[in-house]
Amino acid sequence: MSGSGAWPARPPKAVRIAAYIGLAVLGVAVGAAGSLVQAAWFPLGLLLALLGAAALFYGGLRATGTQLGVVAPAAGWVASVLLLSAGRPEGDGLFAGGLGEIVFLFGGTALAVMCATMTRLPQPGGSSGRLGT
Repeated sequence: MSGSGAWPARPPKAVRIAAYIGLAVLGVAVGAAGSLVQAAWFPLGLLLALLGAAALFYGGLRATGTQLGVVAPAAGWVASVLLLSAGRPEGDGLFAGGLGEIVFLFGGTALAVMCATMTRLPQPGGSSGRLGT
């Protein structure tokens, strides 16, 4: 190991891929938990489920510093919520079809889009981005 003591600017590719897969799995878990919580304790459960999704999406952005850090958990969240909202041929389904479920679906999607379209995080030790300084 060299004596510079500085960490590489970006983690190795395998570490980044593992992080994105882990975020997608967390997205599935948060989507499933949110689907159950928002229906169980309607007003506060819905708020808790949306706060959990927002925390995951923003946490993915902060942890990776890229929009892909939001897309990975959002993809897992959407897949989980859509699979749980699809009814079986017998008519059984997790969602009852009320206003809370619609707010959960569209609210979580809107939160993912908001986090994905945030400005990129400043790089440590980078320039200010201003020309001439």
